[in-house]
Amino acid sequence: MKDEKQTSTANAGKKVGIYLCYCGGNISDHVDVETVRDRVEQIPGVTVARTNMFMCSDPGQELIMEDLKNGTVDRVVVASCAPSLHEATFRSAIERAGANPFIYEHANIREQVSWVHHGDRATEKATRLVAAAAAKAEQLQPLEPIRVDATQHATVVGGGVAGLRAAIDLAKRGFPVCLVERSPFLGGQVSRLHRIAPTNEKALDLINALAGQVIAHPAITVLTCAQVTTFGGFIGNFTLTVEQAPPKDAETLDQLSRINGQEAGTGQSIPFAGMLPFPPPAEPSMKTVATGVVVLATGFKSYAPRQGEYGYGETAHVVTLPQLIEKMAAPQKRGRRLKIDGRDIRSVVMIHCVGSRQIPGIHPEDESGHVNEYCSRTCCTATLAAANRIRESFPGTHVYDMYRDIRTYGRGQEEVYEAASRNGVVFSRFEAEDAPQVLPGESGSDYPLKVTVTDGLTFDETIAVPADLVVLATGMEPNNVSDLVEMMKLPVGADRFLLEVHPKLRPVELPVGGILLAGTCQAPFDIGETTSAAGAAAAKAAALLARGHVELDPFVAEVDLARCNGTGACVDACLNDGALTLADVEVDGKTVRRAQATPALCLGCGACVAVCPQNAININGMTLKQYEAMVDRIVSETEAA
Repeated sequence: MKDEKQTSTANAGKKVGIYLCYCGGNISDHVDVETVRDRVEQIPGVTVARTNMFMCSDPGQELIMEDLKNGTVDRVVVASCAPSLHEATFRSAIERAGANPFIYEHANIREQVSWVHHGDRATEKATRLVAAAAAKAEQLQPLEPIRVDATQHATVVGGGVAGLRAAIDLAKRGFPVCLVERSPFLGGQVSRLHRIAPTNEKALDLINALAGQVIAHPAITVLTCAQVTTFGGFIGNFTLTVEQAPPKDAETLDQLSRINGQEAGTGQSIPFAGMLPFPPPAEPSMKTVATGVVVLATGFKSYAPRQGEYGYGETAHVVTLPQLIEKMAAPQKRGRRLKIDGRDIRSVVMIHCVGSRQIPGIHPEDESGHVNEYCSRTCCTATLAAANRIRESFPGTHVYDMYRDIRTYGRGQEEVYEAASRNGVVFSRFEAEDAPQVLPGESGSDYPLKVTVTDGLTFDETIAVPADLVVLATGMEPNNVSDLVEMMKLPVGADRFLLEVHPKLRPVELPVGGILLAGTCQAPFDIGETTSAAGAAAAKAAALLARGHVELDPFVAEVDLARCNGTGACVDACLNDGALTLADVEVDGKTVRRAQATPALCLGCGACVAVCPQNAININGMTLKQYEAMVDRIVSETEAA
């Protein structure tokens, strides 16, 4: 290890300021912040150490900015919560003070200290982490962001409500948009509804309004029967190959057969299919799309019950809620009783949480070994809306609602629940481990089914309900986008939905720069939430494209050509194809092979640094010398203690 005095001499003239946060007690309840301040203030090179209840607040940022402006400090260390939360906040404050935003280092003393340690141990560890950060800060050099020209074009993948909304918003901001939809239809899952709760609007009216704007807008190119087959490039400069091919799946062909001639159906909406903007292609074709950002709006699918789950697939008297909605959409006069498939329905039992809120060990796994532990959020309101329609239109049909919990959480949705109570819907509450049993009707009964449930609302009394129809309120599952996940290196959550960077601070962004999320590919949303998310994604995309270039953090690999001898070990270790390559360069009049970094593709992971035998690569802002200084400082602090 280097001598601490040697390190300080090498970095003479650097004035480090340390700013410690109480985090409203999150840190200070376990770390003696003032003791840490007193200790780190004595470190050579540290000119000031300050504390604040909330360093990320305006007063906290002002402390940093004032010290930078008056020359008290020229390097900044913030000791607070995880840098993923407020790194951008502090960089912005430093920039507003007129300094380079990359002369800042962060010490995480919340997640890494106060949340895992207590008492003297927490204070000691916090001191060492802050001291190490100060050692690194002494060696930080001003860096400049990487500037990349951006193609002012956006691609939206998915033609449901989210994709349509995002495409319209981007086009209205003046950007050309390519909308890629796998099916021949626009509208997604919303087109499979009849009316939308709680507003009672017709779903097709919504689809027609959105899809009509998309088709009519001159800046939007719509590619139906299409999917992305190759993907490359980086933020601002992506290249996609899109393949269009005639549809082959039976469901789509059946939907198309409803039209008397494809030309006659162009631009028209088909109930429970969506709008058919163009005839499907007769022959496969390929298109190359150069684009600056990609908005993923790949949507969801409704959970398909297993064979025999609540009797599904074993009797025609058990259907899913989407199937019931489609059957009820057929022209039917109000009357005494609901008719389904020509049968009088005297009694309907609706069962909630089918395919949602599943519990490992209680609910069986699917063929891929998953259970859907999340709440699908929209099913309760949709189920109750259907129950209300039955009771209001067909008063002779009794409705029994069997639920684990009722979650009518959105604006106007609680009123749907209250209306169900007024309309005489009979509720029963069950526990997950004691779900309703759907059985054949009793001997001598003219009801085809009997549903038994242990009812928590009647002190766990077991009740039996004769039923002509059982309706399963199926939840949401993400569409299978494994091809896109693999191509674009996208993160997927445990629930199999695409995973955003941060649910509050970066809710529509993915770690891959320039790829954004919109709607139910991310999580179960209702229509209002979906369009809001799509609008947010469009706004973020527009902000990226508006200047004609994007700026990226400079924490990327830099090759010292004087040391590099072209072994290629770094290229083999690189985790992102194309970020490092071997290129021909002239050295002393000879053409030799040397490593070359493409900054816009570099992940800054450091894998190349670890394998280079000549130490010819460093990551800007995270160099080996900086880390050596941190280790030296930790050792010296440990010895001093």
